[in-house]
Amino acid sequence: MSRVEDLRFGVVTFPGSNCEQDAVHALRHLGYQADYIWHQDTDLNGFDAVVLPGGFSYGDYLRCGAVARFSPVMAEVVGYAESGRPVIGICNGFQVLTEAHLLPGALIRNKGLKFLCQNVHLRVEESVCKWVDLPAGTVLDIPISHNEGNYICDEETLAGLQENAQIVLRYCEPDGSRLSGGSAPNGALDDIAGICNQRGNVFGLMPHPERVTDGVSGSKAGSVVFTAIATYAREVAGR
Repeated sequence: MSRVEDLRFGVVTFPGSNCEQDAVHALRHLGYQADYIWHQDTDLNGFDAVVLPGGFSYGDYLRCGAVARFSPVMAEVVGYAESGRPVIGICNGFQVLTEAHLLPGALIRNKGLKFLCQNVHLRVEESVCKWVDLPAGTVLDIPISHNEGNYICDEETLAGLQENAQIVLRYCEPDGSRLSGGSAPNGALDDIAGICNQRGNVFGLMPHPERVTDGVSGSKAGSVVFTAIATYAREVAGR
């Protein structure tokens, strides 16, 4: 692929983050500029997109993402997102986005109350998300690694997500089908693995695309999550 060094991603690091280096490595491997943003920083100028990585921010005290939501950087992330700039939250980052009310719903303990670390099949849905540019029905194989990935919301919120095409990824079977009892290993409502806001610029997902971008594991399936945003980021930045 052609290199696009003029695009710069910022990866927020909270106390307890443990996937920020994976995210930076993946982005740099894909040819982007990528730099760390400390949780106390309050200046996001110069970044074309922001990544909230996985991990255990603030030790997951109170609730996952509940304390990180009040980090100084998050006020800037909220403003950044509301201005239409691209923001992605991966795993713990997804939890932070829901706590910050940038995305609806919440993530609770997995069904069975067990930590899950495995590859899963994900079906791309027809959505307004700017972060994924693949035909609806495409099946991706991407790993998960979480204890609180069980997505929940009320009926009204779910209806809104469906009506507004905000459900981006669903857990599925290898052929793209979904079991009648649900295909989400964590028990997520409606098999939801990732959602976006109505504008499509804020995307949260529990799977870890940054772990399958360089082919070391035998897969580059996660690269599409980061490369699809390039065009939108350029448009927003006026380049």
